[in-house]
Amino acid sequence: MTQITEIDIPINTTIDRILHKIEGDQSGPVIVLFGGIHGNEKAGVKAIKSVLPQLNSSKIKGTVYGIAGNIAALKENKRFIIKDLNRQWTREKLKSLEKQIDYKNEDAEQKALYRLLLEILNNHTGPFYFIDLHTTSSKTIPFITINDALINRRFSNLFPVPKVLGIEEYLEGPLLSYINQLGYVSLGFESGQHDDELAVTNSIAFINLALVHTEILEAEVAENVSVYKELLSQSAENNTKTYEVTYRHKIEPNEDFRMCEGYKSFQDVDEGIVIAVSDGVSIALKETATLFMPLYQKAGEDGYYLIRPIPKLALKLSAILRKIKFDNMLVLFPGVSWYDKTKEILLVNTRTAKYMAKQLFHLLGYRSYQLDKNNIKFYNRERMSKKAMYKHLNWYKSSSF
Repeated sequence: MTQITEIDIPINTTIDRILHKIEGDQSGPVIVLFGGIHGNEKAGVKAIKSVLPQLNSSKIKGTVYGIAGNIAALKENKRFIIKDLNRQWTREKLKSLEKQIDYKNEDAEQKALYRLLLEILNNHTGPFYFIDLHTTSSKTIPFITINDALINRRFSNLFPVPKVLGIEEYLEGPLLSYINQLGYVSLGFESGQHDDELAVTNSIAFINLALVHTEILEAEVAENVSVYKELLSQSAENNTKTYEVTYRHKIEPNEDFRMCEGYKSFQDVDEGIVIAVSDGVSIALKETATLFMPLYQKAGEDGYYLIRPIPKLALKLSAILRKIKFDNMLVLFPGVSWYDKTKEILLVNTRTAKYMAKQLFHLLGYRSYQLDKNNIKFYNRERMSKKAMYKHLNWYKSSSF
C-alpha cells in the first residue's frame, strides 16, 4: 500500500479561524471541514492543514473551507474552556447569543463560527457539505455519525466505515444537528483515539475521498483514491454496518464516573459484565450489547453509549416510507398532531407515545425530545432536508437508502 504522509503541523501557536480556503477555477460545490470543535481533538486540524494547501485550484471545481473550532481550547489542549462548544447550537441559544454584548470563551468562539457559517451560506449557492472531524478518548475504529436524513445516509454510504444514527436524540446542541436542521448534508467523522497518529492519517484519507465524492476533485486527477479507500476499510476492520444508538449513560453533575479499563467502541460486551463505576457502585450491563464511545477523559457528560446494528431491510423500508410521506398518516391517531404549519415536527401526547413504538418514529426519520411531562416533540430530519439540491448529483443517484 502506498504510504500516506502527513505534514508536521504545530498546533499550540497562533491559529486562524479559517485554517485554509481554496477556490477552484470553476464554480461548483462547497465543502466545509471543521476541526477542533473540541480543543483536545487535533487530528482534524492537522489533516486539514495537511491536505488543503496541496490542492491545485486549476483542478478544483467549487470551494473548500477548513475551519478551526474552539481556538482557545486548541491552544490549551482542553476539550473546552468553560462549556462544551458542541452542545450550544440550539435556535434558542443562537437567539440569545445575538443579543449579547460581551462575548467570552465559548460564546465568543460560537459567535465567530456562526457569523462565518452565515457568510459561507450567503456567498455561495451550493450544493453544500459540512463535515465535522473528531476523535474519541477511547480506542475505536473510524466511523461516521449522522442525523437520520436520507441525504446524509446516501452520502455517508460512500465511505467504507460504519455509520451510527440517532446520537442527536441523546444530545442537545451539536453543531451538525443545527446545520442539518437547515437542510444540508452534514456528517461527523470520528477518525480514532485522540493521540493516535492513525487518527490523522484516517482523517487525511477521509477528506480526500470527500473531495472526490462531492466532485470537487475529479477522481482522475486525485492521487491515491484506491489507497484511501483501502486504508479506511482496513482501519474500520471491514465494518460498514449501520447502527443506531439505544442508550446513553449521562454523567450527572458531581457524579464520580469511571469507565473500567480496556473497553473500546464497537466492542460486544456480554450481559452482567461490569463496565464502569458510578459513585462507587458498579455498573453491569443488563443485556448483551455493543459498546460505543466509552469515556476515558475527565471532561464530558457522556459516560458511554450502547448501539445495535440496523438490518438492511429496515433501512430500505424506511426509505420507501419516507418517499411516500407515510408519516402523514400518524396524525390520524389520537394524541398526535403537527406542532406547527411547517409539518416538520410532530407533537405526541406521552400517553399515546406509550403505545406507539419508538422504532416506528425512527423508521420515518423522527427523533424525540421531551417537551414537558405531557408531550414529546418528534423532529423529522427528512422534511427539513434540501433534497432538491442533491438529487441530480451522481453520488445521490448511485447510492442507496
